[in-house]
This record gives sequence, structure tokens and C-alpha cells, in this order.
Amino acid sequence: MPSSSEANDVEVAEAEQTLLEQLGGLSGLIYSTLPVLVFVPVNSFANLTVAIWSSLGIAAAILGWRLFRHEPIQPAISGFLGVGLCAFIAHRTGEAKGFFLFGIYASLVYAGAFALSILFRWPLVGVIWGALNGHGTAWRADRRIRKLYDLATAVWVVVFGARYLVQSQLYDTDHTGWLAAARIAMGWPLTAIALAVTVWAVRRAGHLPLGKKTDDTSVV
Repeated sequence: MPSSSEANDVEVAEAEQTLLEQLGGLSGLIYSTLPVLVFVPVNSFANLTVAIWSSLGIAAAILGWRLFRHEPIQPAISGFLGVGLCAFIAHRTGEAKGFFLFGIYASLVYAGAFALSILFRWPLVGVIWGALNGHGTAWRADRRIRKLYDLATAVWVVVFGARYLVQSQLYDTDHTGWLAAARIAMGWPLTAIALAVTVWAVRRAGHLPLGKKTDDTSVV
């Protein structure tokens, strides 16, 4: 019979795989940059309308490619809808930089949600992990485990907050090219770092015996 430590490592590995699948795998993280890579240069050499249709075409092609290869299509569908929304905003604003507006404010919302979860002692990393492995919220009874989840959640706050601060500044100063570069550079590379810290925290938490109860677990 495997030890509790080995069982936790198996759970973490399965959760890690689930998270990667939700993001479309490593290839999905890379595919997500292609519409941006196409949009900016096409807008520079042609016009906004051509750039919008080109980015939508790339997103549709990625979806078709995943269907052809019998790969999970949920990430591709989400990606296509996301590109569609970005394209719609760009069309409505009449400016290429509008393509990035949804992502900028989405980062602000995510940063706020993760930060508030720490403030109210419900760090989202712990909540999500508890939902994935079916353990619920028992981890909140142990200060050490909650602090680990606080740390991992704080990393996501930094990632989303940095994306918002940098990209909103580039948006306000009309640096569309640099905005695209920041979108890519602060996309899956930072996500990979945040995921690595999250997995580390989850592994550490799984090797701690649950039981150090505190008086503040009743805070809502």
C-alpha cells in the first residue's frame, strides 16, 4: 500500500496534468500567442479589418488542427471565443490596441480576486486544489498549510497584477507593438512560473500532517 506521501505525489501529478489539459497543454499555451503574433504585423502592413480577420482565421485554424489531431478542443474553443471578443472590441474601438483591452482588465479582475482570497483567508490556490482532489476545505484548519497556499496565491496576484500594470501603461501610451510583445512575454512564461510555485506549495502542504488548528478558521 502506498504511503500518504506517495499518494499525495500521485494526486499532485494528476492535478498538474489536469491543469495543463485545461490550458491546452504546452502546445496550447504556445498556440495562444499565434493570433497576437499575426494581428500586430498584419495591422501594420494592411489595416485593422484585415488584422481582425487574420487573427480570427488563425484561431479557427488552431481549432481545426486540434479536431484533426483528436486533441482536447475545449481550450481551442475558449481561445477562439477569446480572440473573437478581442477582435470585437478592436472593431468597436476602431483601434488596434483595443484588441488587448479585454486581457488587460481580465488581469486586473483576477489579481483582485486572488488578493481578496488571501485577505479573507480563503487563498484560491487552496480552494481550487481542494476542489480538484476532493479534500474540500479541511486544509484551512492548519496555519502552516494555509500559509503555503497564501504564498502560491500571492504569486498569481503578482503575475496578474504585473500584467495589468505593464500592459495598461503601454495601452495608455499607444505602444501597440510593445503591448503585443508584453502580452506574449508575460503570458505562458509567467504562467509556467506561477504553476511551478503552485505545484511546489501543494507538494509541501501534502507532506505536512493536518492538525494544527487555529482560532481564525471561522473568518469568512
